[in-house]
Amino acid sequence: MDYVAVLLPPVLVGLIFWFAIRAIFNADKSEREALAQAERDAQAADEGKSSPPAA
Repeated sequence: MDYVAVLLPPVLVGLIFWFAIRAIFNADKSEREALAQAERDAQAADEGKSSPPAA
């Protein structure tokens, strides 16, 4: 039972660290996707404005 008392704190800290890092990477991924979508939308809007009107 002493082994559990010794190993439990580092395991719990490791799990907390893993969840925190995973949350950071997921937030970064979501931010990059949103930024890419915004850039695509802006580029599409610019292309729409620069094309000459159809006669």
